[in-house]
Amino acid sequence: MLDVKEPGFRENVDLMFRRAVAHLDLPPGLAEKIQICNSTYTVRFGVRLRGKMETFVGYRAVHSEHMEPVKGGIRYAPEVDQNEVEALAALMTYKCALVETPFGGAKGGLCIDPRKYEEHELEQITRRFAYELAKRDLIHPAQNVPAPDMGTGEREMAWIADQYARMNTTDINARACVTGKPLNAGGIKGRVEATGRGVQYALREFFRHPEDVKVTGLKGSLSGKRIIVQGLGNVGYHAAKFLREEDDSVITGVIERDGAIVNPSGLDPDALRDWIVQTGGVKGFDGGEYIADGASVLEAECDILIPAALEGVININNADRIQAPLIIEAANGPITAGADEILREKEIVIIPDLYANAGGVTVSYFEWVKNLSHIRFGRMQRRNEEAHALLLVQELERLSSDKQLGWELAPDFKRRYLQGADELQLVRSGLDDTMRTAYQSISKVWRERPDVKDLRTAAFIVAIERVAASYRAKGL
Repeated sequence: MLDVKEPGFRENVDLMFRRAVAHLDLPPGLAEKIQICNSTYTVRFGVRLRGKMETFVGYRAVHSEHMEPVKGGIRYAPEVDQNEVEALAALMTYKCALVETPFGGAKGGLCIDPRKYEEHELEQITRRFAYELAKRDLIHPAQNVPAPDMGTGEREMAWIADQYARMNTTDINARACVTGKPLNAGGIKGRVEATGRGVQYALREFFRHPEDVKVTGLKGSLSGKRIIVQGLGNVGYHAAKFLREEDDSVITGVIERDGAIVNPSGLDPDALRDWIVQTGGVKGFDGGEYIADGASVLEAECDILIPAALEGVININNADRIQAPLIIEAANGPITAGADEILREKEIVIIPDLYANAGGVTVSYFEWVKNLSHIRFGRMQRRNEEAHALLLVQELERLSSDKQLGWELAPDFKRRYLQGADELQLVRSGLDDTMRTAYQSISKVWRERPDVKDLRTAAFIVAIERVAASYRAKGL
């Protein structure tokens, strides 16, 4: 079959935006104001590496400043360009509005293949990039707060935070200039797992709505559901791990760069992740059958499909062969606009990216708040909670003893009840609450408006209305 050309990623985002705006009654010009990217900065800088000067090109797009600071990751990839960065910045605006984190949308990118450089070279490049952005206030706790994305992680965020602090020695809130940092550099527990954990919470909330689940033809809970994951990076790995361990789902397939591994009885994400780290791919893993044409596994029979890596993996060329009744977009833009239309006609339910992968920005928000408050979550109240719980337990045990009732609390219950919430538990609780309330607002629009036929349109409607309300409040 010949490949059919589709609009690029940025055009896909704009198409989906316009589809949602058609259902809204916005004042003239406001839709355009919300849609367009406010500004994009291109920086070109040189770094002396291996005895010669290398020039790098980086971007920072600010899509919307209806709220500040603006928020969005920085990705390192050779194919990064202005259009991609602006599209991702737009998605960040809608994502933040949808999950009610008080940020505008931004995104950054550096045209680089990080695998080609040594760690000390990457540090030099990252620090110089951070310098170029920070001196233009494109990194700033109150104006522009980056985070990790594809090709970056805690290490790069620590370098960026340190570079900003060196340039702003009197800024008491310097650590809040970037999120996704290591714990010992002002990070927060639960940030690494956040996006994958958010995917799990999104699916749990979806399955709490029987009328929504009914549309997929599925029944019951997540237990026993067959799941295929495309991409076992940070997001795909954590989503697969938590769904398998905590919800009894069965990971029947994992797709990676060099092919796929399938096992109807279920795969172990931890063992497979270790194998990928050791060998660079899934080939040779003895826990399932290897399939060289990994993309074909997207079309395999399953209950839930989780594209968790690349943009446009489900497109107009393969959408009609997708069998999963439910798709949750753990990656940004894994389904093209053309494929989205085909899947909707097939009545496949899509939990959209601007909701499904918002766990990362939600926990980034918690980290930012932690950095501004200069105290870790739980430090003030944890032992007080434990003391109150202990009072209740001791009183129950006293009553049992005095009245010779013979009551005994189960040791595991007693241990768990007496344990006050630490930072990780509080972060997970806040993320769960965020994902629940966001889905409820989307589902309400989907259920109550006959003209809204899918969750993506519903999510865009909720997000756009909130951004519009912010602009109205500003008097724009």
